[in-house]
Amino acid sequence: MTGSDQALKWIVLVIKLPADPSRHRVAVWRELRRIGALSLGQGIWAVPEVPVFADGVRRALGLTADAGGHSLTLQASGRSPEDATRFREMFTAARSEDWTEFLADCGKFEAEIAKEIRIGKFTLAELEEEEQSLERLRRWYRDLTARDVFGAPEAAEAGTRLKQCVAVCEDYAERVFTALHSSDGSTP
Repeated sequence: MTGSDQALKWIVLVIKLPADPSRHRVAVWRELRRIGALSLGQGIWAVPEVPVFADGVRRALGLTADAGGHSLTLQASGRSPEDATRFREMFTAARSEDWTEFLADCGKFEAEIAKEIRIGKFTLAELEEEEQSLERLRRWYRDLTARDVFGAPEAAEAGTRLKQCVAVCEDYAERVFTALHSSDGSTP
């Protein structure tokens, strides 16, 4: 355990929402999941007390209030060094799950482009779709990097994998432009 584990404070949110309509509970849940909050139990969430989480916490509290719910915001730390370390480990494990999902999506992206190359689908429409998918991966990577405040082990692999996705997309773009230029009789 490091000294930073002991010094780190957490924001703990206790949220109580009306049962109906369920869209309010879903909206708050989605916001908290989007920012990477750690679920500690029904209606109880935690994030490290660092600036990257402040806006998301404010949005979740606003959604709770707008829905007629109640919230309690607490500042916490581990009661013992072991507790502090466990809190950090739980949060990092959640980020590891996020990175694993990201890596799986990188694999799907690469497989999709490989399929398009295999079947010879070299169209601008398909290229645009793949570029949109790549941009989604880039945004997701930025979001995960921002909330992975402790550096989950999968983060480095994810950075490498995103670079591979960029290279695969650039190669596909070259193939599309080559196919388009060769089919219209012009030279590049």
